[in-house]
Amino acid sequence: MDFKFGTAGWKLVTRQMVMAFSAASFLLQYPGVALAEPETVAGEMSIAVTVDAPADNTDTKLWVPLPVSDKFQTIEDVKIEGNFAHQGIYKEKTTGNSMVFADWSTAPAEQRQLTLTFKVTTHKRENRDFVDRGLPIPSNVKQFIKAEAMVPTGGRVKKIGDEAAAGKVKVSEKARSVYDWVVDNTFRDPAVQGCGVGDVEQTLDKKGGKCTDISSVFVAIARSAGIPAREVFGIRLGKDDGISDMTGGHHCWAEYYVPGAGWVPADPADVRKAILVNKLENDPAEAGKYREYYFNAVDPYRIAVAMGGRGYYLNPPQKGGPLNYFMYPYAEIDGKPVAWLAAQKELKYKITFKKS
Repeated sequence: MDFKFGTAGWKLVTRQMVMAFSAASFLLQYPGVALAEPETVAGEMSIAVTVDAPADNTDTKLWVPLPVSDKFQTIEDVKIEGNFAHQGIYKEKTTGNSMVFADWSTAPAEQRQLTLTFKVTTHKRENRDFVDRGLPIPSNVKQFIKAEAMVPTGGRVKKIGDEAAAGKVKVSEKARSVYDWVVDNTFRDPAVQGCGVGDVEQTLDKKGGKCTDISSVFVAIARSAGIPAREVFGIRLGKDDGISDMTGGHHCWAEYYVPGAGWVPADPADVRKAILVNKLENDPAEAGKYREYYFNAVDPYRIAVAMGGRGYYLNPPQKGGPLNYFMYPYAEIDGKPVAWLAAQKELKYKITFKKS
């Protein structure tokens, strides 16, 4: 156990304080020309979770991803309220991801409830003006070249990566070839539940999926070509004035690492979503605007809640086995995991964003 705080909240969550990095209910509306997004977005987010356990149960546990401040987002005035017996803020040691943990070791008089609120200011995640000097990959980043659960780097993934990177020397050039391959060879499948499970082999078989599926394909192929890459798990922010329901707004994108320039965003999944939503399959010029925009940049209408990590344990550790990824609230009743989407019976949540 690394950190514990009371219910009064936490004034400022910083990367140093926790040593961390940082669509079912709506359709993201894309501007028509060059994606002229604002530089910053600000407001307040609320994540209200209910765990429907038996009335007399005394072994209910809940983990909720907690975003932290980094150079692209500022998280302030964190408040945790509910009828839990205990709560705390913890850091997972392998990934550095932060989370709110709560347990109900005594049976409350009503349903088990927790509400996490915080203020957020985001900036467009962009890293375009670097010069790739072909520097060696630092040793502390080489872990992001390895295979992970559901993210293989051998077999056909390796073959695709080798073909995509053929003739390219610099990391950024290889990453662009991988990105273009993913955009050209996948499609967004609205029938997939949630953001998908990110099973690379399954996604390559189907040639389509949701954002986690498509982002994981990019990460796997990039790694197979020797490019450090990782998924970024997050939540979109509403564009409308007032309160927006963002319960269906979870989103996963990717980053690749350029020595000397740091982590660089890439979102082939949003390119495929823009093509689907805006019916651009037969309009390569218009689709090309999204392809260019989402390589080395992503819009400010999102926050990162977890960086990378597949098949790992939370903190405190869950009993239900390694987690595929950590983007949604996760709960266990008597040590057994409950379904991870909001529409399920035992675990319900609502996410809102009030733009300021």
